[in-house]
Amino acid sequence: MKSALAGAVFAAGMTLGMTGGLATAGAQTIELKLAHFLPTINGMHSDFLEPWARELEKRTNGKVKVTIYPAGTQLGNIAKLYDSVRSGVVDIAHGLRGIPRGRFPRTEIIELPFMTGSADAASRALWAVYPKYLKDEYPGVKVLGLHAHNGGLIHTRDKQVVTMGDLKGLRIRFPSAPIKSMLESLGAVPQGLPPGKVYENTQKGVIDGTVFPWDPMNSFKLSEVMNHHLDMGGIYTVSFWFAMNEKKYNSLPADVRQAIDDISGDNLVGKFGPWWDKWDSWGIEKVKAKGSTITKLGPEEAARWKEATTPIVEEWLANMEANGISDAREIYDAMKAEIAKVEGN
Repeated sequence: MKSALAGAVFAAGMTLGMTGGLATAGAQTIELKLAHFLPTINGMHSDFLEPWARELEKRTNGKVKVTIYPAGTQLGNIAKLYDSVRSGVVDIAHGLRGIPRGRFPRTEIIELPFMTGSADAASRALWAVYPKYLKDEYPGVKVLGLHAHNGGLIHTRDKQVVTMGDLKGLRIRFPSAPIKSMLESLGAVPQGLPPGKVYENTQKGVIDGTVFPWDPMNSFKLSEVMNHHLDMGGIYTVSFWFAMNEKKYNSLPADVRQAIDDISGDNLVGKFGPWWDKWDSWGIEKVKAKGSTITKLGPEEAARWKEATTPIVEEWLANMEANGISDAREIYDAMKAEIAKVEGN
């Protein structure tokens, strides 16, 4: 009798364990999907997202397992990342603010001409103003960080750009609406393309060039098709978001939420400046090794560019106000003030 009873209890326990009635090692593991739009060679994957995922696993003693879906996977579609993380198709995502267009207009202010060319200053400014001014732009998610890249350059295949006149009629890929307006004011013909499409469209002659920081010359191998590079002196930057599905985050055990918080937000945003300097150095190395032309705007030419693009700021802010964002100038001023704190001016 005792033997039969013990066997029955054991069998019941095994059944419950397989069906989730008892906690097993497998049932305790929290599986999280993290998606982004970059190739694995990109520094944001190798220095940021991959280590972030592994650090979360480490801090939770293996309770959490993070699987990453980069560019080229079904979940790595740049245009669908925010909708995917908001709806819970993925748990965590990292995306480019400007794709798809029309979202996060308050965050977009950081991308207006001559705000800053510093990834560190832009990233810290975004995070500083986020709680008061930007949080409502990200419904359905817990934002883990906002950041931006170092000042962008103009990279071209055939024609070297040194002056504003050299840009006239060139088909230049743009990443966001403010940069589109900037290029138009300088005489270029802006072309909208996701980052991963720039190589083939340059190679085929569909576009003449692009605006990017140095990094994609390495991570997207664009040094192979771009022969001329113009340093515009930090005329613009572009921003990114890093977020988790809000319901998923709230459903996690307290210790897992704490682990996520400890490697995100204030503890993450300050790393992007040094990271971008490193990533850009890889792109510069590729360009120099190829022997491509690198030019920097002279003081007089830079003044001409600034004069041509300055009206964009006023027009942009006025348009935002007309479309119901009454605190647009307040956000702009707040960002500028935070940037000044970092840059010391």
